[in-house]
Amino acid sequence: MSPARRDDRPLRGRTNIGPTIAARLAAADVKTVGDLTAIGPAEAYRRVRRRYPARTVPVCYYLYALQGALDGVPWDALSPAVKKRLRERAGAERPAWRASRRARAGG
Repeated sequence: MSPARRDDRPLRGRTNIGPTIAARLAAADVKTVGDLTAIGPAEAYRRVRRRYPARTVPVCYYLYALQGALDGVPWDALSPAVKKRLRERAGAERPAWRASRRARAGG
């Protein structure tokens, strides 16, 4: 049995992956579908957060988008259970937009 071939397709152009996310992933040394598959969306998300500490890295635009890119679905089509599992693996409390909306509302 031969070893599995690495998927060297670029991430840019996959579902959920536009030029900005692709560039930030590349700066975090995640350049191909194979790279993302090997480390997983949670680690890729953590790498981007470490690479860009002064930037807000929204969970939905990165963590969920990365899983969706692997699954070939829009990030908002992921089930709540999958999103929760991803947040737990990445150490992300809750989506940034929810946190900021709650802070503005005083809750």
